[in-house]
Amino acid sequence: MVAEVVELLRGRAAVLDMTLGAGGHAEALLEAEVGAVIGLDRDPEALTVARRRLGRFGDRFHATCCRFSEVETDDIGQPVDGVLLDLGVSSMQLDVGERGFSYRHDAPLDMRMGDDERTAADLVNHLPEDELADLIYRFGQERRSRRIAAAIVRRRPIGTTDELAGVVAGALGRRPGGPHPARRTFQALRIAVNRELEELAAVLPLAAVLLRPGGRVVVIAYHSLEDGIVKRAFRDDPSWKALTKKPMVPDGGEVARNPRARSAKLRTADRVEAVA
Repeated sequence: MVAEVVELLRGRAAVLDMTLGAGGHAEALLEAEVGAVIGLDRDPEALTVARRRLGRFGDRFHATCCRFSEVETDDIGQPVDGVLLDLGVSSMQLDVGERGFSYRHDAPLDMRMGDDERTAADLVNHLPEDELADLIYRFGQERRSRRIAAAIVRRRPIGTTDELAGVVAGALGRRPGGPHPARRTFQALRIAVNRELEELAAVLPLAAVLLRPGGRVVVIAYHSLEDGIVKRAFRDDPSWKALTKKPMVPDGGEVARNPRARSAKLRTADRVEAVA
């Protein structure tokens, strides 16, 4: 949803892109009369790609490696006029098979976006069966989580994405032409490994502190757990004036070009009150 992001943040003096990734949104913003972009990402490999891509903008672009929930005012040097959060896993992370995010590539079962100590293999091989089932149900919204957890425990140790995908498919079966049966399990493990929902809940109040009054935050979520956190924050925190009663979604043309965009939901709000 690059066009929507650009339209919502066009012309602002400084935008903080808290999920920089490969720099696609940042590049579009810098080309669209945004004065400067400060980029954050917890993934050093993503920062390397983004810095190479955006070096042509000189001092209009600056990047820092950190979790977005840990950024401080000193890291950005000034209050900003816009904040962007493009949540979830990036296409770059999914497409680099050895990172272990995807059931489409055989790789060690890792899924870490940054320098977290625990990997997906740690969770799969060491959590008690009931805790593993609860994790898959909560973060993957997988109704058959107990069947999956039981199958995983029977097959331990599991070390690769192919092994895990095969165990889940064996437990659930696979419908021809349907989504891979391990999709929700992989999502759940990735969210747990990277503490994505905790990060999101922590960063929304922080974004209000980093924004000037009248500044704008734009958040793109990719599943209902993320979107629910954003919706409640914009509704319940008096620092925000929500501009989207219902989330914006990508049009058919974008989904055709990029099927991964089909689940995107964009919400935006303006910072309206001083934050203590």
